[in-house]
Amino acid sequence: MANRQDRRAARAEGSLDTTGFLQVAAKFIEVANRENRKIPATDLHLAFLWAAARYNAHVAKAVIEVEDHEEFVTGMVEQYTEMLRQNLADPELDPPAGHA
Repeated sequence: MANRQDRRAARAEGSLDTTGFLQVAAKFIEVANRENRKIPATDLHLAFLWAAARYNAHVAKAVIEVEDHEEFVTGMVEQYTEMLRQNLADPELDPPAGHA
């Protein structure tokens, strides 16, 4: 396991370890939670999904220059599906007792 100094060095080089990955994801969740004070979650989650799709399309086309868009889409759908399943199975996301 890398220590804090190693993790910071890796991030400075543009790499994310698990801790860094979760910290970056938490920043997006914080934005969603802040926006959710004004926007219903049922609308907000679609805006975030659109933003993720838009950013991933940019990365595919402009950064990694994907030639086969459908192969990229299939891979992203598989990753999203697995991430969604992992999060749905997370008991920390269960509503408090007495809530739907």
